Amino acid sequence: MPTKDYEFKYGHGSVKFAVPSGKILGEVKIKEAPVIQDVEKAVLDAVRNPIDSPALKDIVKPGQKIVFIVNDPTRVANSHVFMPLLLKEVNDAGVKDGDISIIFALGAHRQMTQQEMTEEVGEDVAKRITMINADCHDQSQFKYFGETSRGTPVWFHNIVAAADHVIATGSVVHHFFAGFGGGRKAVFPGVSFYETIRKNHSMIFDPNAVIGKLAGNPIYEDQMEGVKMQPPSFLINVVLNEEKEFLKVFAGDYVKAHLEACKFVDEVYGAPIEKEADLVIATCGGYPKDINVYQLQKTMDNAWCAVRQGGVVIILGECVEGSGSATYEKLMRENDTPEKVEATVKADFQIGAHKAYAVTRLMKKAEFILVSALDESMAKTLLFTPAPSVEAAIEMAYKKLGADPSIILMPQGSLTVPIVKAGG
Repeated sequence: MPTKDYEFKYGHGSVKFAVPSGKILGEVKIKEAPVIQDVEKAVLDAVRNPIDSPALKDIVKPGQKIVFIVNDPTRVANSHVFMPLLLKEVNDAGVKDGDISIIFALGAHRQMTQQEMTEEVGEDVAKRITMINADCHDQSQFKYFGETSRGTPVWFHNIVAAADHVIATGSVVHHFFAGFGGGRKAVFPGVSFYETIRKNHSMIFDPNAVIGKLAGNPIYEDQMEGVKMQPPSFLINVVLNEEKEFLKVFAGDYVKAHLEACKFVDEVYGAPIEKEADLVIATCGGYPKDINVYQLQKTMDNAWCAVRQGGVVIILGECVEGSGSATYEKLMRENDTPEKVEATVKADFQIGAHKAYAVTRLMKKAEFILVSALDESMAKTLLFTPAPSVEAAIEMAYKKLGADPSIILMPQGSLTVPIVKAGG
């Protein structure tokens, strides 16, 4: 049978492989969308003609304290491109550099290095503006605002609490349990205390806490309720393609502008498929999307949508930073089945532990073969089937599925969400 050659991104490089062309059901890709040619113009147009909001320069006033919330390296937004433009807008409105701060939306992620912070906002901005690297475990850094109707204690960072205006920035993609990223997530969980994040994320077991769903999603609704206690004055969210090029810029009201961005993301990233395949081969899309298993899980979730019950998924993700969570690793060492993981996580929900559940719940449907730089024993501890190369992984899949399995390929696995067509 004739074969077709592929080259998928992996870490900072790529890997090549071949599969029988006659068994390929499809390649799941982002819908072609025009790339913005003049990004500076698009950003300025968006912030000067925003959605259901005054222009940014008409919101801020001289002498006011302005805080920008900016993505950390695990959420690519090309902040270094638009942050100098936003800074100039507020400067032109009379706000001085000394009254402006930048805090990074770390959530429960690790703290950033000085170099990483500089790379996120650009050298000129980093030299001029105070940058805050929050620690979600240090309660003294956070102010208490109250409790949501679902019982989540709402604590936001002191610098955000003291600001006259909070400007939320970021990018929008599908999110595996919060529906979509971006929007309110800059604040909650971005600049929230650990217990705030933990309680909110503990709703992951709810059947409505799923990818692409906002209305009725308890995690999203809880976040929205919390953010209303200290709402952003303005939002700028971008949508990028796989090459990190700008497709669209949304700015204005933090709720309405975000909802418009979500609609666009569904149009571009939602990928119809005829039916689920025996074998799915997916790449995270390279660094930083495959920096660790914590981030790789997004690709697993998307690939899960494309594989049949009892099938096989091959995931290509380098994972140079390992699992990404000591909590996750500890829980996996103590629980050797998805069922045990779920019971343990439900009994004592912790950030990191939720990722163990998110990963292993997918393994109830299909076998996940992982091509990575992880130590083989670690990959097995995390309940993956480790493979030293993509060729070896394909051979392992064939042994389980037979010589001619149907195949779906996902070269943009962290971004695309396969949706089986009606009647498929």
